[in-house]
Amino acid sequence: MSGITIRDADPSDSALILRFIKELAHYEKAANEVLATRESIESSLFGTDSTTKAIICSIDNVPVGFAVYFFNYSTWLAKHGLYLEDLYVSAESRGSGAGKALLKHLAQIAVSKGCGRFEWSVLDWNEPAIQFYRSIGAQSQDEWVGYRLTGEALLHLAQS
Repeated sequence: MSGITIRDADPSDSALILRFIKELAHYEKAANEVLATRESIESSLFGTDSTTKAIICSIDNVPVGFAVYFFNYSTWLAKHGLYLEDLYVSAESRGSGAGKALLKHLAQIAVSKGCGRFEWSVLDWNEPAIQFYRSIGAQSQDEWVGYRLTGEALLHLAQS
């Protein structure tokens, strides 16, 4: 992992983060679903009320990836957990150790904060990522099914 550095993102990274988000969305076959802008990233990630954080991974001072995370809570453990919302390494840098460095950095944050869990989701067809996660000891949580409310359904429930 020579030459790999990880640092906290700051507002000046908003355009870079947007670029990585768009690359990730393209990889996940959902490029048309990105509504984020540089401005919305800057305000949502770096605003005074933000509970979300981002880190940037570089190789030889060239940004090659990022991760966005936040802290959740486990009632059963009575501890916070670290939830990884997105992790992305540019195609040309995959296999360089950047992804593992990002995960290791996040694991260190989780341990330093006393978190009981470090969790994330992966698309069921993303076999390279699944194999990578298994190689570092991560286990899938197949018994859990994720649910999501968005758009009209979210508004309908909120207003009901």
